[in-house]
Amino acid sequence: MQSLGIGLRRVTTSLRTVQSHHVANSSRVLLWEARRCMAGANWIVSNLKPQLRKDNTPKELAAAKKAVAKQGLLSPFESLPEIAEGAVSPKKKKKYTEHKYSTANFKISHRKLNQLGRQIAGKPIDAAILQMQFSEKRASKRIKSMLAVAKDHATKLKGLDEKKLIVAEAWVSKGPKVLKRLETKARGRFGIREHPDSRMHVVLKEGKTRLQLAEEERARKLRRIVSAGVTREDVPLRNPSSSWQW
Repeated sequence: MQSLGIGLRRVTTSLRTVQSHHVANSSRVLLWEARRCMAGANWIVSNLKPQLRKDNTPKELAAAKKAVAKQGLLSPFESLPEIAEGAVSPKKKKKYTEHKYSTANFKISHRKLNQLGRQIAGKPIDAAILQMQFSEKRASKRIKSMLAVAKDHATKLKGLDEKKLIVAEAWVSKGPKVLKRLETKARGRFGIREHPDSRMHVVLKEGKTRLQLAEEERARKLRRIVSAGVTREDVPLRNPSSSWQW
């Protein structure tokens, strides 16, 4: 009996300990942890986030400048007198009248390249590109590409009128170096074969083509011709000679 009473007392004490220990729910634990983390995050956001700086009013800036001036801490640039608006004229935008462009040095004789230069000189830019497009010369593709790039630069970068662009000048220059190789010949002799390179330069301008200038010159000469007409002028002879001109 005594042993049975001791066993019952032990069971009752264990049950009391189990009833007094409350096991928390997992969702409540997560909620507590989230609240604790949010409290720290809110403190970080409120205290460490960057604050927008308010612009000072002109009056505040003037007052601060006067206070610094009284202390003699102004820089040499700030101590200069202020220039009123309109006293200095704004810088005028440069107006371009021409655009110069050229190809890179490539392997071709300057005599052969000069034929293409003569073909496009004095023509409108679109006509020059069309001439190079249907030309059978090997360098025509390179010249056509160069003219297209020059036209694009002249219209977009320098503001020239695309419809009035002409190839005012076109010339060819030799390259800085000439590649030389040995050329074997009969009877143990040899020669020097040169591989020249050259480049083409063009100048694009707004103006009239050579054909338009030729037509204007022809019209000017035609205006100078004075016809006798149907009836003879009743005026004395101009520049009369000393004798009859048979």
